[in-house]
Amino acid sequence: MHYLDNAATTLVPEEVVQAMADALLLHSGNPSSQYPYGQDGKAIAESGRAVIAKALGCPKEQLFFTSCGTESDVWAIRGAVWHGRHRGRHIITTSVEHSAVLETCKWLEAEGCQVTYLKPDRTGMVSAQQVADALREDTVLVSMMLVNNETGCVFPVAEVARLLKDKNSTALLHCDAVQGFLKVPCDPVSWGVDLMSLSGHKLGGPKGIGALYISPRLRNFRPLLPGGGQEQGLRSGTEATAQIAGFAKAVELRLDNYESKIRHMSDLKALCLEKLLTIPGVVAVGGGTAPHILSVSLPGYPSGNIVSDLGSQGICISAGSACHKGKSSHVVSALGLPKRTAAGVIRISFSPDTTAEDIEAVYQALKNHQAQRCAML
Repeated sequence: MHYLDNAATTLVPEEVVQAMADALLLHSGNPSSQYPYGQDGKAIAESGRAVIAKALGCPKEQLFFTSCGTESDVWAIRGAVWHGRHRGRHIITTSVEHSAVLETCKWLEAEGCQVTYLKPDRTGMVSAQQVADALREDTVLVSMMLVNNETGCVFPVAEVARLLKDKNSTALLHCDAVQGFLKVPCDPVSWGVDLMSLSGHKLGGPKGIGALYISPRLRNFRPLLPGGGQEQGLRSGTEATAQIAGFAKAVELRLDNYESKIRHMSDLKALCLEKLLTIPGVVAVGGGTAPHILSVSLPGYPSGNIVSDLGSQGICISAGSACHKGKSSHVVSALGLPKRTAAGVIRISFSPDTTAEDIEAVYQALKNHQAQRCAML
């Protein structure tokens, strides 16, 4: 198998599986229990929190575990709006955010909020100036992702944080860093980000575990779940110790020779783009600089067919356009591409374990797919 869909999820290393197995087999007591066996589980959770918080550059007391990136996004957005409920009901976000953000904003619009959706340019970028132009006195939240999951564009989150500070805005800043954490610079504390969402399965961890950074200035932040008082009373529910252990081990593995791994992904991305552009008709999509995401299009070749064809050959990529009744994804649609180009967008995404052989396999498969389709016309 040639796995090139790491922006969707990542393969889980054996070390992560072993860390989870150890937590399940040797430390499976309830972390809220007061006897030693339960406290062993508590120690696993707190050790994992410390590892992930250190990688994010924040105090471990400001990192709260959730079940996934979506939960972190929803909690952050709804909590931020509740936090600023006496100041206003205006939200600024982008039209190319993850669905977890966009659907939550739609919920809030139905509840009386006003949402400004910033549109990207043809390369997929959104600027801090667009935020400045949309900012109002009643703006309570700006939600901007760090890395777009389809174009790989790195958004100016740090610049937006400075902008809000310079304008003395009381709006909170939420960043969905699910695609960016441990792939591009990510520093919520020094940037001045109030809320940042993470997910374990995007970097070699298990599914079912995420986290939310909450700035210490957000005292009395609205709890996500009432109940037994776990996560400092903000997110009740028995801690998922095995998933936390796996998330932490995945972070440790990514940090080992970190710069080399980033260069490796970036070099393979450049190699892949260079080779694919030699196929007649292939065009690059977006101007993303993240090292692990590449989108291209074969205009006139439906992306769903391409994904299915390559999948049958053991090559895993994804459709940049989610082909539902012939419609492009909201990200691709926002780029304003010609219809034929939008219909042919595919995403290839890399990990530190991606090889040059994987790149050659996808290149040969796409070249053959294009040649076969041409022969049929």
